Amino acid sequence: MSAASLTAPNHQMDIPVAAEERRWQALRYFCLYRIVISGLFSVLAFFSKLPPSFTEFNVRQFAFTASVYLGLAIVAQVAVERRWGPMRLQVYAQVLLDILAITVFIRASGGVAGGFGILLVVSIAGGCLFVKPKVAIFCGALASLAVLGETVAGIWYLEYPNTTYTQAGLLGTALFGAALLASILAEQVRRSEALAAKRAVDIENLSRLNEYIIQRMRSGIIVLDDAHHAVSTNEAALAMIVTDDNEQRTRTLEIPAPLDLAYRRWLTDETNRKSPLELTRQGLEVIVSFAHLGSGGTLIFLEDAAEMRQRAQQLTLASLGRLTASIAHEIRNPLGAISHAGQLLSESPQLTEQDRRLTQIIETHSQRMNHIIENVMTIGRRKSSIVESFPLREWLEQFIAELQERKQLDGADLTREWWHRDLIVRIDKSQLHQVLWNLCENALRYSRQRPLLSFVCGQTPGASRPYIDIVDSGPGMSDKVAAQVFEPFYTGEALGTGLGLYIARELCESNQASLILMAHDQHGCRFRITFAHPDRQQLTE
Repeated sequence: MSAASLTAPNHQMDIPVAAEERRWQALRYFCLYRIVISGLFSVLAFFSKLPPSFTEFNVRQFAFTASVYLGLAIVAQVAVERRWGPMRLQVYAQVLLDILAITVFIRASGGVAGGFGILLVVSIAGGCLFVKPKVAIFCGALASLAVLGETVAGIWYLEYPNTTYTQAGLLGTALFGAALLASILAEQVRRSEALAAKRAVDIENLSRLNEYIIQRMRSGIIVLDDAHHAVSTNEAALAMIVTDDNEQRTRTLEIPAPLDLAYRRWLTDETNRKSPLELTRQGLEVIVSFAHLGSGGTLIFLEDAAEMRQRAQQLTLASLGRLTASIAHEIRNPLGAISHAGQLLSESPQLTEQDRRLTQIIETHSQRMNHIIENVMTIGRRKSSIVESFPLREWLEQFIAELQERKQLDGADLTREWWHRDLIVRIDKSQLHQVLWNLCENALRYSRQRPLLSFVCGQTPGASRPYIDIVDSGPGMSDKVAAQVFEPFYTGEALGTGLGLYIARELCESNQASLILMAHDQHGCRFRITFAHPDRQQLTE
């Protein structure tokens, strides 16, 4: 859906067209009524079944008028069906036809006392539904004049009784009233219809706006009905859960088992869990929350845990950036003074060997503290990620070549395994280099046999997220150490800072990737970097 579609131009035009079509439909029914009336009179005249009072007057005139009226009514019906000319002109012609034909019926039946005047009231009321009030008054006046003219002619030439004037006057009044009332009611209906059309456009635009906003939300949204079936989803939810292309095209959704289990637990205690829910089939962690809908359904919100961790990390880095400025002033300056004093003291000729050893300890640990401060400042002042998509194979070969050159390794020391050859990753190249270099240095430090280091590249099943495994041949680590390996300042070495793996994981999460320890047994450790899906949009810092 494009943003331009929010104005709903098609719907704004469709509603007046639909109203016009309904008016043509009403006129079609009005013509059908005219055909039935004229046809009934023609049949009665043809079989000489007219009421006895009619036979006292001009039966031939009545039969001829009924036949002509029927023919012209059929022509009017065809004109409406074929849309010959504007509706306004067709209505004028049909009203004039009714006035002339029914006036002749009144004359042939002995005047207004014959009862045919009521048909003229119906015709005038029906015709005035399609015209404006001024035209309706004119039609009422024209019909009244026709009735009065026929009455005057009947009294003069056909010896109508004088009481016919009164009946003609009442019929004229009824014609005026019917025309005016019909036009007023029709005008109110048209105004209500126009207002309803405007409200319908507003509602349609609002509905499209809501749909546009929901579809563009980064949070996944799923609507369940009373039967716990998914009835509506947005694009983010489909991207998180749907893995089958056919299912994606049909926009149907099968709730994964972990999400279904969390939903049933929520129905029991109505408590939203705060820990991420791992959708194992897709290799994606989401934070799920549920809410009742007024209609009896349930609304499910899905938040990508990687994005939430990225937002949290951005806030952490903002706070850490302010902290590092204070560290540089409050710690680094005194530390520099201590280091400088130790260097001056070591140059004194009066120091014993034991004292010189103490000054070396001061210098060594001062440098270690300075290195820790630099690492902390690196985290806080790190540049924003410049995310780009690129082929992993080509980039990794360049990285391995650099690693072999700088660490003086030969081909037997490093191995590569490609489960998928054409892998595209989306990450900051410089930050990936920093993470991978840290992992490789750790692996080479502990590896005991060839190959010292192995790179295994592939895709996670289901979600098709690229990954790279860094495998060493060291002694592994205990479960206790593995549980704390990513914690800041945790180290097993006397001179280590304990920030290398912590920084590496922070760099991965800033790119919506993840760094985990897959294995740590006696055969060595396996660290895995799982990249974000190359087609998913990432947050910018």
